[in-house]
Amino acid sequence: MNARLEMNMDMHANMQHGTGGTSTLLLYIGLIVLALSIIGYVYASQLKKENASGLKKAEKVALKKKNKTTLVISHSLLGAAIVVVGIYAILNAASKTNIDNLNYNAAIQVTDDKDYGRGHSEAPVTYEMKIPTSGTHSPHDLKYGFYKEKPTNEMLVHNLEHGDIIIYYHKDASPELIAKITALTKYKKAGSGVLAVPYGDIQSDKEVVVTAWTKTMELASFDEAKIGTFIYKYINKGPEEIPVEIRQNGGTM
Repeated sequence: MNARLEMNMDMHANMQHGTGGTSTLLLYIGLIVLALSIIGYVYASQLKKENASGLKKAEKVALKKKNKTTLVISHSLLGAAIVVVGIYAILNAASKTNIDNLNYNAAIQVTDDKDYGRGHSEAPVTYEMKIPTSGTHSPHDLKYGFYKEKPTNEMLVHNLEHGDIIIYYHKDASPELIAKITALTKYKKAGSGVLAVPYGDIQSDKEVVVTAWTKTMELASFDEAKIGTFIYKYINKGPEEIPVEIRQNGGTM
């Protein structure tokens, strides 16, 4: 690994640390507020017991009012704790799949494939390439994510047209590799995402093949820095961009 790549990966770690520090602080705040709400409920329970003892009417009224106030405060604290912990969960999940985390700036060898056009057809298409990166395709595309069974090339090419990235893997890939590839399918940018599909046409000496519109990268072994760099560089660069509010998870056409 060269010095530039090491520096870039250190920068990513620092970015994640900063975001992680903020979300961790929120978690601590949420837990403290939750603890305060629990203390309030315990105190309210004690007040209720005292109210059941032989006290004068005025004292009982005062205790009842104090108990009600304590419960209201405890309910409010519990609600606040739930909101804060919820925000923590959202920030924590978002920080892990921030597309900037993939900007490793690794050296990658990418083939510029011929552009075979982008017409639409419901009929099966015979492609010039075993793993096509352009050409006539289905009018229907797919949702982002990990696929155990390979969808049709016609639909996959449509996804490429929308700027999606496709990671091809061997169907007998190890569970460890599957987990790493699945994690990469969580990344999105604007109206584009990442799909992972099995494909028997990957050469035996290649562990993964990554494609974008008219772009192909073959790797003899999984390399997160190279795949991350490819995704960061080519995601949402297809010839047809769909707004994110329409195409939140793919499969829109």
